[in-house]
This record gives sequence, C-alpha cells and structure tokens, in this order.
Amino acid sequence: MKKTVLMAAVFVAMLFGAAGQGWAASLVASIDVSSQTMTVRYGFSVYRWSVSTARPGYFTPRGTYRPQRTARMWYSRKYHMSPMPYSVFFRGGYAIHGTGAVRQLGRPASHGCVRLHTANAAAFYSMVREVGFGNTRIVVTN
Repeated sequence: MKKTVLMAAVFVAMLFGAAGQGWAASLVASIDVSSQTMTVRYGFSVYRWSVSTARPGYFTPRGTYRPQRTARMWYSRKYHMSPMPYSVFFRGGYAIHGTGAVRQLGRPASHGCVRLHTANAAAFYSMVREVGFGNTRIVVTN
C-alpha cells in the first residue's frame, strides 16, 4: 500500500512538474508606451520596469513581435556609436536594451528603441536566451 501511494505521489509530482515547466518556458514582455513601463511575465514571475520609448519626432513601433537577434553589446551605427548593452532586437534596428541614462527612464527619451536599466536589460536578455526566440513574445501598445 505504501509503495502504491508513493508511486502515485511521484507520478503527480512529475505530471505537475512537467506542466509547470512547459508553462514557465514562455516569456512575454508587454511594453506600454503611455505609462512608459515594461511588464515581463516569465513562468510564475512578473517584473515591472520603467522604460524610455521614442521621444517626440521619433517612433517606437507598435505590434506583437518575436526577437530577431540578440547582442550582449551593440553599438548603434546610426546614432554616433551609442552603446546598447543586452540588446534584444525585435524589428529591424529596434531593440529593447540597457541604457546609462537612467534618470530619463519613465518618460520618452529614445530614438525609438525601448531603453531600460542595464541590470533589467541583462535579466531580460538572459530570459530570452534561456527560453529561445520562439517562446518569447514582445508586445508594444499605446
């Protein structure tokens, strides 16, 4: 009897563990341009970070995307070789990346990219690399 109960408990643990792992493998980053925030849902964890999107005269593209490529450190050829640490490119040259201009986070300040604190960019970059591009969704809304 004890052996049957133990086997049933192991089976249930394996079943829920596998289901939890499958669910945890998805990563969704929701960027709200109006509130200048990025909410990241990663498994059972939820993070909410201040960002800077496009300032007047520039545009951050809206829509739903998958990462196209990543770069631990990228330098913008278009904007004076500006550093873009922990870049996750989601549409052409548009990326989510770290910035040193942390005092501007929470208000529009970029040329169109989504800037966030470098520590948060590093965390997001690692999440994307862990779950893969196919399991990551980036949603940019007004």
